Amino acid sequence: MKDAVVELLNQAVARLKNEGQIPADLPVRVMVDNSRDKTHGDLASNLALILAKPCGKPPRAIAEALIAALPDNDLIDNVEIAGPGFINFYLAGASQAEIVKDILAAKTDFGRNSNGAQQKVQVEFVSANPTGPLHVGHGRGAAVGDSLCRVLAANGWDVTREFYYNDAGAQIQNLALSVQARAQGIGPDDAGWPEDGYRGDYIADVAQAYMDKATIDADDRHVTGSGDANDLNAIRDFAVAYLRREQDLDLKAFGVEFDVFYLESSLYETGKVEATVKQLIEQGHTYEQDGALWLRTTDFGDDKDRVMRKQDGLYTYFLPDVAYHKDKFERGFKRVINEQGADHHSTVNRVRAGLQALNEGIPAGFPDYVLHQMVMVTKGGEEVKLSKRAGSYVTLRDLIDEVGRDATRYFLVSRRADSQLTFDIDLARSQSSDNPVYYIQYAHARVHALLRKLNEQGHDYDQAAGIEALGQLELDDERELITQLRRYPEVVEHAGNSLEPAVIATYLKDLAGLFHAYYNNNRMLVDDAALRNGRVALSVAIGQVLFNGLDLLGVSAPETM
Repeated sequence: MKDAVVELLNQAVARLKNEGQIPADLPVRVMVDNSRDKTHGDLASNLALILAKPCGKPPRAIAEALIAALPDNDLIDNVEIAGPGFINFYLAGASQAEIVKDILAAKTDFGRNSNGAQQKVQVEFVSANPTGPLHVGHGRGAAVGDSLCRVLAANGWDVTREFYYNDAGAQIQNLALSVQARAQGIGPDDAGWPEDGYRGDYIADVAQAYMDKATIDADDRHVTGSGDANDLNAIRDFAVAYLRREQDLDLKAFGVEFDVFYLESSLYETGKVEATVKQLIEQGHTYEQDGALWLRTTDFGDDKDRVMRKQDGLYTYFLPDVAYHKDKFERGFKRVINEQGADHHSTVNRVRAGLQALNEGIPAGFPDYVLHQMVMVTKGGEEVKLSKRAGSYVTLRDLIDEVGRDATRYFLVSRRADSQLTFDIDLARSQSSDNPVYYIQYAHARVHALLRKLNEQGHDYDQAAGIEALGQLELDDERELITQLRRYPEVVEHAGNSLEPAVIATYLKDLAGLFHAYYNNNRMLVDDAALRNGRVALSVAIGQVLFNGLDLLGVSAPETM
């Protein structure tokens, strides 16, 4: 419908150009937006404000001329000028409800667009060290990252989901030493326990499986424990595989899957880290100082230079990150988005600086980042800090077991990633209007309950008749719902452009609230067959949009509750 109003305004502009009221050579881009306040009409345009200066006339005068020049049509019921010169359009009943017809025709495709033109985009998310179970922070990264992938796909992008395993370095060594200690009968409170060892009960589970010579299938590797408590290398390989499998099981329980699993260790095994260092040296952006190799990141906007290779010959953590993102670019991903915890904030500038120093034509803003803040979990009004299994934090599996996958996913994605989040277990478990995911799912289930009730009363749902009767939907509740439905494609587009899937969650909560009020305040299955079918058609369209939006969040849309 917006496109139709845009076309009417374009015709009005052409007429005013012919009359000399608008400069003939002036390029004019007409924009029409949905009105958020029903008192301001259904659609609005700021075109008169934009044209005022080049036309040398007050915005209201331009608005009056544009309205007078609009072609005759059956779409618009009334047009008003508001404020300094905004043009507000009130659509005719049948025209306003045209969006319902569009939804019923498009079904699951409604709200999707082709803006991305199937360009490749890679989204890296979760990327947890394989040193323990996934914690609630990883869960937020999984919920935001997976929803972001769904939203980008809905906006026409060709999305690749990638998980980067930090399976090299000091933390993996600490993991191996911890499992070895357990295998040797040493506990976290005993003398001889590794200084930086992992203390959770899961370490004992890994050690027991290793000593039992269990076989672990984890993505690209199959590892069998040797049972030799003195073979640290064998223990390291087994422990990493074991915990990779455990994390993968948690993610599958969360409804999250990946296209690519990438190992940090492979960057060293294939020589990509050394090749990156050599290239940086050749480009003249490095220097030796105090026995260390430095990268002059200040040449690219960083606040200070960074050490790449320490005095002991080991690389700092950001150097393999540069090699990894160089590899992403070389794999053909011209757009890359990293969804990570806010503790990665300090790496953004140095990784980008390192990529610029390679002088390979990598864009200055490559990669994009979405950084999520911490999550606090509460139960009974008290913060929950520990997991019996992990020992030091709340795991993702704890939340799924407590409240289920749907509530966990919705709550973790329901606020902007850059805002701190309190996850209230009691609220997430409640079956009330205070629980947003229950509230939304119940709205969807109510639509299907309405269809069942219609059938029980001996009526058939006649969708064609319902579409014909949409012009009879004149209640304020109905107009407000239709306005909200018309906003959905814009919300999906905005979520993709801003990389904020949380706006989908907010939209769905608002739509569910409007539908519940409409359902509670009005008799849906009236005796008048045309009006009854019209109201049912509107309800079915609402249910479809709820289904589509929940799917973008990875949340189910039950038909019964």
